[in-house]
Amino acid sequence: MKTLSLSLTFTFLLFIQLTACAQSDKDKIQQVEKGLIGTVQINGETPWTIQERMAYFKIPGLSVAVIQNYHIVWAKGYGFANDSLKTPVTAQTLFQAGSISKSLNAVGVLKLVQDKKLDLYTDINNYLTSWKFPYDSLSKGKKITMANLLSHTAGLNMPGFPGYQQGKSLPTIVQILDGQKPANTPAIRSKYAPGIRSEYSGGGIIISQLIVMDVTHQAYADYMKKAVLDPLGMKSSTFIQPPTDIKPDLLATGYGLNNKPIPGKYRIFSELAAAGLWTNPTDLAKYIVETQLAYEGRSAKILNQATTKLRLTPYLDKRTALGIYIDDMEGAKYFEHAGATLGFRSWYYGSMEGGNGVVVMINSDHDEIIKEVVNSVAKVYGFKGLYHSTKTIAVADTVLQAYTGVYQVTPQFSLTVSKEDKQLYVQPPGRVKSAIFPKTPTSFVLKEAQVELEFVKDATGKVYAVMLKEGGQNTEAKKIK
Repeated sequence: MKTLSLSLTFTFLLFIQLTACAQSDKDKIQQVEKGLIGTVQINGETPWTIQERMAYFKIPGLSVAVIQNYHIVWAKGYGFANDSLKTPVTAQTLFQAGSISKSLNAVGVLKLVQDKKLDLYTDINNYLTSWKFPYDSLSKGKKITMANLLSHTAGLNMPGFPGYQQGKSLPTIVQILDGQKPANTPAIRSKYAPGIRSEYSGGGIIISQLIVMDVTHQAYADYMKKAVLDPLGMKSSTFIQPPTDIKPDLLATGYGLNNKPIPGKYRIFSELAAAGLWTNPTDLAKYIVETQLAYEGRSAKILNQATTKLRLTPYLDKRTALGIYIDDMEGAKYFEHAGATLGFRSWYYGSMEGGNGVVVMINSDHDEIIKEVVNSVAKVYGFKGLYHSTKTIAVADTVLQAYTGVYQVTPQFSLTVSKEDKQLYVQPPGRVKSAIFPKTPTSFVLKEAQVELEFVKDATGKVYAVMLKEGGQNTEAKKIK
């Protein structure tokens, strides 16, 4: 009787604990759903709901997964995978991941490096058998390595690929590399010598795809399934293009900037390593958690700790690692990557410490909501450094008037700053004007982009220039009118 009593007590306490956890998760989900804030929060502006912002940006469907303490704490879909059919987005709905494919490609490549089948620092032509890279004078006699390809330091062209409409002929990898029809992009060639700087090149990633195929003697999608997707538990994901191995009702339809569905519902990509992954936030969250655990030496489903640390170490600059970017946010480091194909946008973040992260995917080209969702998740869960929102302030009308005028950026390019009522606007030549908002009496930001304008005064208080700040670079524009 005493044993039974203790058993019942334990069961009751466990039920109370699980109920409390479920309620806590439910509360946090609701807080995330009601707490969307942009990167710029206008003075007096209150948070939006996910549904309000989806309606505002005309986004059919959105899916999100949240990671805390190395676990996926929840995943949820919103809206429609197909708006006309009213097919709901669920946690299982698949989206085109675009350039996030490059992160998984790097895992597959580094698996070959770890298994001693590839050397990161050897001439790529040592591994290419079905095609050779045609070095020319632009490469300055330097050889391109796999490390160069994965870190975008190979000096190659072609940042991205548009994909192919369904029903059209698809090119082979060699045809893509040589720019031969039916490929719809130029040949992948050198722009400058490798190892000088990081410049995004999807073209380089296509070469890494062919190397994987030549070294393993397998179709790329087959190798990635066996070596990467299956070990990570990404059972819903695929690199097969078109995704004939997936039930059609699980595939989201992409919607363009005109808010209309993409012809054929989505584009087809022969460029698998650069843009071919179909996945969902839950599967990507599994990849993030494994990366975090492997980085700490607590798991090695694919890559061990040493190889994972190598993958997450910037190669030439301070940010670009191997198939991934490292961001230092107020002392908290995250590995991340964004994805974009016609009709789809996505982004993931994983913390380097603590096992936290978030994945957001949408079937729209209107991607502003992604950062708003990330902000909400970061604020609700207290993810250090990931919350980014600037609150604006009120500035006197006379101060705003002093900033109006024309500012010379280059001899051929100028910006016009104007004022209507109590609002400042900035306008490049031939472009529509955009509102800018004050975060200090002299510093203004665009709501739509990560651009800051700092108005500069001389010793007498007269405005003589504006400093344009974007992506860590500052450009001074003199006031000429």
